[in-house]
Amino acid sequence: MTHLHLPRVYAATDALLGTVDRMTPAEFAGDSVLPGWSRAHVVAHVAMNARCFGRAIGAALRGELVAVYESTEARDADIRGAAGLPVGDLRELLFETCGAWRDVADDVDEDHLTARLERVPGGPQLSVAEGLVARWREVEIHHADLGLAWTPASWSPEFVDEVLPSLVEFRSREVDLTLHSPEGSIQVGSGGPEVRGSRADLAWWLMGRGSGDRLTGDLPTLGPWR
Repeated sequence: MTHLHLPRVYAATDALLGTVDRMTPAEFAGDSVLPGWSRAHVVAHVAMNARCFGRAIGAALRGELVAVYESTEARDADIRGAAGLPVGDLRELLFETCGAWRDVADDVDEDHLTARLERVPGGPQLSVAEGLVARWREVEIHHADLGLAWTPASWSPEFVDEVLPSLVEFRSREVDLTLHSPEGSIQVGSGGPEVRGSRADLAWWLMGRGSGDRLTGDLPTLGPWR
C-alpha cells in the first residue's frame, strides 16, 4: 500500500514546486512558520532532504545500507549553506533535487519496499516504504511551513489520514485530550478536555505549528514535535 502513495508524493511535490517558482526574493527572505527559519531555509531543507533520501534509497535498491545524513550537524550545515544561495540558485537546487528523487522513486518496485536505510550512521533504521512516506510528509508539511497560500486546509484527506495517527500517538505521551472533528472523535492519551476543529487543523496544532486559533476548547501548551 505504501508504494501506492507515490502518485500523491509526486502531486504534492508539483504543488510545492509551483509555489516556489512563484516566490519573490522578498518572500524567500521572509519568515516561515518555523521559528528562526526564513522561507529560504525551508526550501533548502526540502531540497537537501530530497538529495539525501534519494541517495539513501538509491543505495538500498542496490542492496547497500547508506545513511540519509552523515550526521545531524552535517544536515544542519547543508541547510544553512543552501539557504544562503542566491534565490535563482536555490530554486534551481530544489527543482534539481526533487527531480533526482523522483527518478530514484520511479525505480522502486514492491520487492524493494522492505530494503533498509538509516537516518544517520549507526542510528535508527527505516524501510524504503517508510522513506517514501517520510518524503510525502516532508513535502506537504514544509509547503505549509512557508506560510503562503498553501495551508493545512490544502492537504488531502488521505494525507491527514496518514499523519494524524502518529501525531496522536506522539502527543499521548504528553497530554490527555479528546479531539473532535466533523468526522468523529479521537482520544489522545487517556482522553480529557475537548478540542474541536477540522482534522487538518488539529493535525497542524499537534505538530506544534500555529496558535490553534482555528480550534476551540481549552488548548494546552504543547512541547516540540520530534
